[in-house]
Amino acid sequence: MDADDSRAPKGSLRKFLEHLSGAGKAIGVLTSGGDAQGMNAAVRAVVRMGIYVGAKVYFIYEGYQGMVDGGSNIAEADWESVSSILQVGGTIIGSARCQAFRTREGRLKAACNLLQRGITNLCVIGGDGSLTGANLFRKEWSGLLEELARNGQIDKEAVQKYAYLNVVGMVGSIDNDFCGTDMTIGTDSALHRIIEVVDAIMTTAQSHQRTFVLEVMGRHCGYLALVSALACGADWVFLPESPPEEGWEEQMCVKLSENRARKKRLNIIIVAEGAIDTQNKPITSEKIKELVVTQLGYDTRVTILGHVQRGGTPSAFDRILASRMGVEAVIALLEATPDTPACVVSLNGNHAVRLPLMECVQMTQDVQKAMDERRFQDAVRLRGRSFAGNLNTYKRLAIKLPDDQIPKTNCNVAVINVGAPAAGMNAAVRSAVRVGIADGHRMLAIYDGFDGFAKGQIKEIGWTDVGGWTGQGGSILGTKRVLPGRYLDEIATQMRTHSINALLIIGGFEAYKSACDMAEARGRHQELCIPLCVVPATISNNVPGTEISLGSDTGLNAVVETCDRIKQSASGTKRRVFIIETMGGYCGYLANMGGLAAGADAAYIFEEPFDIRDLQSNVEHLTEKMKTTIQRGLVLRNESCSENYTTDFIYQLYSEEGKGVFDCRKNVLGHMQQGGAPSPFDRNFGTKISARAMEWITAKLKEARGRGKKFTTDDSVCVLGISKRNVIFQPVAELKKQTDFEHRIPKEQWWLKLRPLMKILAKYKASYDVSDSGQLEHVQPWSV
Repeated sequence: MDADDSRAPKGSLRKFLEHLSGAGKAIGVLTSGGDAQGMNAAVRAVVRMGIYVGAKVYFIYEGYQGMVDGGSNIAEADWESVSSILQVGGTIIGSARCQAFRTREGRLKAACNLLQRGITNLCVIGGDGSLTGANLFRKEWSGLLEELARNGQIDKEAVQKYAYLNVVGMVGSIDNDFCGTDMTIGTDSALHRIIEVVDAIMTTAQSHQRTFVLEVMGRHCGYLALVSALACGADWVFLPESPPEEGWEEQMCVKLSENRARKKRLNIIIVAEGAIDTQNKPITSEKIKELVVTQLGYDTRVTILGHVQRGGTPSAFDRILASRMGVEAVIALLEATPDTPACVVSLNGNHAVRLPLMECVQMTQDVQKAMDERRFQDAVRLRGRSFAGNLNTYKRLAIKLPDDQIPKTNCNVAVINVGAPAAGMNAAVRSAVRVGIADGHRMLAIYDGFDGFAKGQIKEIGWTDVGGWTGQGGSILGTKRVLPGRYLDEIATQMRTHSINALLIIGGFEAYKSACDMAEARGRHQELCIPLCVVPATISNNVPGTEISLGSDTGLNAVVETCDRIKQSASGTKRRVFIIETMGGYCGYLANMGGLAAGADAAYIFEEPFDIRDLQSNVEHLTEKMKTTIQRGLVLRNESCSENYTTDFIYQLYSEEGKGVFDCRKNVLGHMQQGGAPSPFDRNFGTKISARAMEWITAKLKEARGRGKKFTTDDSVCVLGISKRNVIFQPVAELKKQTDFEHRIPKEQWWLKLRPLMKILAKYKASYDVSDSGQLEHVQPWSV
């Protein structure tokens, strides 16, 4: 936890933040258009990063309206201006629709107001309308300056000194309607609000055997409707990009009545507010209700979620996304030249990228044009790979073909949960079972991990058996940490008895280790010569072969929500520092990312060794901070970060050293990080990644069909994970070299790159590697 991190990798190819200077530069930050949760995290990151590199940063209040009105609407921000805003929804600097900025006269006033403060760098957080306006302003800039000079409002020197305007955009929109980025700021939080309501509605709907029609936001984009339908297993979904086929009314009623016949006590129908039919006529929630009542006579209710979706505190994902984007935006402004086009910083996979703003805007407008012209397949394609993937997965899981229409493969595929429970495991099992049945396999569920496997706790599992599993926490199949090693003979016998042709293992590091052990035992047990696929699921996020594990998002949200509450508990007291211990074994993911999302002052992790000098420097740093208006401090500690510097030790050290300046409290979060309902991200991720695993298994089994092929090669035992921008299968044999088995972590972890961000935003000097930044990429419809 060095205050000055000198352990950064050396090398001429590396480019560090220290090479960039903001001295003499002024940055204006504004939020415009509809508000979105996470905008404050973005504002905080821009302000603190700007100040860190030596630039002046100005708040522009009330969006473009404040820029046009000037005066007190443009005010310099300091470090403390953005203290304690991470957890606040909406935007503290206000947002407004502005007609005046649409006129040249309004933009002339705005230019004059910016020049008075020397602002020639703009960071705009908003939707496509706001970003298009910023690009037009940038294009007109030199003309506006000349006009101001002619009017005598500025002199010739100013025209030369402020000759060009740099613009960087961040997309803040709950609809996720902007092409070029996987997720816009606010989308994940809006999904949290929707899923909270869906979960609550499901219990009442079940009690009364009701049908609920839920209307969610999305006038031109069906992302929220689609992902929430996927995350709750809705019976039917209506989207603007993919209208239902002719005769959908009858099809929907048949589907609802079939589900009721299968003993399902409720029906959920999700409608995007902009839903249309193939003739571009609106499909309203009221129309759907009338249809269900008149055709089926079901007790039906409509719930319109409205602005609830915009409100509330931002999720951990949105805070981290916005913080990363805010820092990237400042770097992009520092690196900009007069020839650099206006860019938007966005997320592609797990990777921050810069894209030309107008290319993104153009593609976003192309989607609307395709919908207007009824080219709906093009609209889905232009929305990008992620949207199209969600839609295909939803269709596969929602609609079951009659048994006589599914060609049988005569293959038995088993699913097992291993290790500690993680939220999203049940969503993954449901998805695997349904995709497997749709592919013609017989699906078997193994109960209670490898312990249950050895004892023969194996049963066939059907399509309806997994109904309603998506939103359930924990593991319904039951899970244990037991490894297969000592039960291999019994497991081989059970595999022979049940004729198991492939195995899907869903779990944490134990699942990965089990796959390694089973691969090694193939020589002794030919029953193990089958395709084995591991889907990583653990809150610790410590499985080699993937950047994100199923359940880690839910665990992270539990950490962040608790940190928010703990900080709030001290709001009436004088200065206080909280020491919080997180889970994760030797992996510091939860502590580090929780620290970034909760605005921690320090996070102690095993991967970055620290000593008493570091602890001392952190205490001194906090003491200095507490002498300002900042009232609360937050320190996170991973449970296994150090054998001797325990949570108690750190608590006692801070208590002693902070005497007279602040007092201390400690909190061990414990198993609450493992419990609770899965987050929307984990439900969606578990559903999609497990479907992808089953596709791999089906392809492998197809290869061997009729040839009695035994699987003995390394590429038949894989971990399915996310790497940078892709979902990839990696053989466990290759991953062994990348694994620290003693500490149960991968040798290299991507999130350590984000560690300096937390330090910089907590006012430490740190070496931040910006080698990956700076390349302006182009938008590809299928890589969006």
